[in-house]
Amino acid sequence: MQRRKFIKNAALAGTAMIGLHQFARAWDNEPKVNGIMPVLFVGHGSPMNAIEQNKFNATWKELAAKLPTPKAIMVVSAHWETVGTKVTAMPNPATIHDFGGFPRELHEAEYPAPGSPEFARITKELLAKWEVHEDQAWGLDHGTWSVLMPMYPEATIPVYQMSLDVRKKPEEQFALAQDLYELRKRGVLIIGSGNIVHNLRMMQWNDTAYDWASAFNANVKDIISGSDYSKLIQYQSLENYKYAIPTPEHYLPLLYTLALKKNNDTISFFNDVTTNGSIAMTGVLIHSV
Repeated sequence: MQRRKFIKNAALAGTAMIGLHQFARAWDNEPKVNGIMPVLFVGHGSPMNAIEQNKFNATWKELAAKLPTPKAIMVVSAHWETVGTKVTAMPNPATIHDFGGFPRELHEAEYPAPGSPEFARITKELLAKWEVHEDQAWGLDHGTWSVLMPMYPEATIPVYQMSLDVRKKPEEQFALAQDLYELRKRGVLIIGSGNIVHNLRMMQWNDTAYDWASAFNANVKDIISGSDYSKLIQYQSLENYKYAIPTPEHYLPLLYTLALKKNNDTISFFNDVTTNGSIAMTGVLIHSV
């Protein structure tokens, strides 16, 4: 019930959201293609962000307009956990409505983007030492399409997903993600989709963030802005992690994004706010300058 209330209400929270003018300042130096695609972590929050009009998805839309057009999009979503690493490889992935008790409009929403069997195969080859398997059964879950629907509403760019392997330690997932860098060179936009702080049990129905949630999010941002991500990989050493990350699936996609950063990349943050007390919507953009 808490999750249903969150999904219905979190997207409507607007009083504490950052303005688009703040996001725009992060683009004083817009990303240059240079043959290298940017990489994103998106705090996806409620799937209602797919269909509501709010400042979160307005920022996503503006972001997409400024990015180079991807040849394909690969999403590491908090909502696909598997035994072993998998990539969706079907030509026409289904839109998965992996939730219940929400407005009919959301249940009937479709994101008919084509898949990318070609890039799924390339991804598998790049990760040969990790034993990645092609998947024909999953599709696009709401961690993917609720973000891409506002970003790329035409649904013409091929999209595929990579799963979170529940057997792999965070350091193994970080190392695996580093081996994906070639995809940036080939024009693939890689998106980690989750939330830095994600505690549904402690949600409150206003936009006042818990002190621990604000402190944890700020600490993670400070570490991201540095160059040593070992503390983020070993996140159990971070103060308040038990509150911020009661389960790891929404946090781990962040590691995939950060693993793809190179020394000549720059970092910007967007949607930097915590809603409902315990859901951080903070996003991360990594791009060449």
